[in-house]
Amino acid sequence: MSIPNSLDIPRSKARPPARKAAVKLKEHIVEIISDSGEGAQKCGQLLGAIAAHTGNGIWTTEIIPAEIRPPARSVAGASGNRIRIGSGRITNGGEETDLVVAFNEQVLLGRLRAKELKPNCTILLESIWRTHVDPKIAASYIEVHDRLVAAGYNVHEVPMEQECRAVVADARRGKNMFALGMLCHIYSLEMRLAADQIALAFGKKDQSVVDANVKLLQAGYKWAQTNLDFCYSIPAARPTEPQIVVNGNTALALGVVASGMEICAMYPITPATSASHYLSEIFSKVGGVLHQAEDEISACAFAVGASYAGKCAVTITSGPGFSLKQEAIGLAVMGEIPLVVVNVQRGGPSTGLPTKMEQGDLMAAIFGSHGDAPKVVMAPGTIEECFYSIITARKIAETFNMVVVVLSDAGLATSQQSFPRPQFSETWMAPPVDQSPVPDGAKPYDWDDATGLARRFVPGRPGGMHTLTGLAHDRDSHVAYDAEINEQSLRARSLKLAALQKTLKAPPVYGDRKGDLLVIGWGSTKGAIEEAVGTMRADGHKVSSLHLQFLQPLPSGIKEIMQGFKKVMTVESNWSDRPQDGIIDETNRRYSSLAILLRSRYLVDIDCWSEVKGQPIKPGTIRRVMSEKLKQ
Repeated sequence: MSIPNSLDIPRSKARPPARKAAVKLKEHIVEIISDSGEGAQKCGQLLGAIAAHTGNGIWTTEIIPAEIRPPARSVAGASGNRIRIGSGRITNGGEETDLVVAFNEQVLLGRLRAKELKPNCTILLESIWRTHVDPKIAASYIEVHDRLVAAGYNVHEVPMEQECRAVVADARRGKNMFALGMLCHIYSLEMRLAADQIALAFGKKDQSVVDANVKLLQAGYKWAQTNLDFCYSIPAARPTEPQIVVNGNTALALGVVASGMEICAMYPITPATSASHYLSEIFSKVGGVLHQAEDEISACAFAVGASYAGKCAVTITSGPGFSLKQEAIGLAVMGEIPLVVVNVQRGGPSTGLPTKMEQGDLMAAIFGSHGDAPKVVMAPGTIEECFYSIITARKIAETFNMVVVVLSDAGLATSQQSFPRPQFSETWMAPPVDQSPVPDGAKPYDWDDATGLARRFVPGRPGGMHTLTGLAHDRDSHVAYDAEINEQSLRARSLKLAALQKTLKAPPVYGDRKGDLLVIGWGSTKGAIEEAVGTMRADGHKVSSLHLQFLQPLPSGIKEIMQGFKKVMTVESNWSDRPQDGIIDETNRRYSSLAILLRSRYLVDIDCWSEVKGQPIKPGTIRRVMSEKLKQ
């Protein structure tokens, strides 16, 4: 197979001179890519964990093909992991890749086509294809290899499968640990830590499996030590407090446990499913119940029923499932039943980009319902915030008897980051279910005139018997179509948002509170925006950023912050029309989601920029956008 015509391999200068001594680096980005099923993702996860335990900052990003099992040796089938390793805290995936380990040349082409590799990138390429029995495969390999070398890439052919056969019978399933060994040598990582991580990763299997993987690790380390003429050292500082290394979905699952919620109901959907996988392993050990329903609607209905019975529950899904849950969510809103809904966003609409990231569900979370159904909407901006946001969501849901939607996305779901191990606090936990007798004269919906709040009646409380339906009702929960009663209940449910809003403070400004440009974001763009702002400020530009965790209601003080800047713009991963398109003008331009919210709320001329390529926005891209905005 030849290199696609659409592939434009950037030219670079002559290859830099080889160095045998470890070169100190501030940071490096490495990728491991393979066909699906060859373990490149596991290799990347372990490399990130080893570096984190060494004391480096890390951010890993999974490379996931669109198909569950794409054809082997296909350009679109690249599967693996991208790891950014730094000497300080890392908050995002960074720029282009510095070094890549590729198990065949076709998956490598996929990353080149995506323009993810630096022009002088170092490539460690599995060489078995050079002498493959199929002449077309051999010719393809040689052609790609020679083109890469001619383009100035630092290509090293590695006989991975041949070396692995000396250790295990199935070399295809051993390359990932061999690659891990090579990378441990290249980045001067401790083999003891690597062996510990392998034991942890494969501890549920037979000891012979652990031993075989350690031997493969050692073989890769030795091969790199003997055959590669370069290695690096990224200074690390041992953390002063215990750290955990998890991805966003695992952090969400841990948050469910820490919050005191005991019921999680869901239906498998990419990219949210791994949260349930983790809960299935640990939830029952702390008294929790994980219910896999027959579909998304049933999962939400189960969670609503569990919450009605007294146990605040959570249901976890992605965009298409969130749509299917709307009727049951409406029941929770009408019945004022506390419920936490996690939406791990992905590209859409319809099946869209099931394995890729996007922030396209914000408007659906706030407004996408039948009738007026006020809900709280939150969005964690980091993997650590994924954990704490669930605890906060449970508290709000039970305090205000509301639905709280937590918007994560695929960019957080599968990325790993280290952060301080949470120190358990009893304040996280849900209070005991109130089973005391209901006071005489109390009503199931005795709405407070100022806040809209009402006492929650849990089934089984003496004197609290009432019928709950999804129909309009009065304070006694009697079905009522009276115009005044209907408006009274709508008013009460809306006042809850206002009552919560009064308790929220504006998030801190990253940078100065006055300047030329303020960039506002939400969700997983936080790390990239703040890194871009930091480098722009270091160059003397008067730019700052503001990142919102609460989107509904919006906190107080945002307008006052915006008024301190000459220009304000949002950066998001959802669509906004390009002003440079000839047909677009101020009368028909579609703004990105957060920009629409802020413009309508504060009547401020807020611009926006967005990118929806299915991958995290890079800090360099945001720097370019800010520079262009400052020049306007």
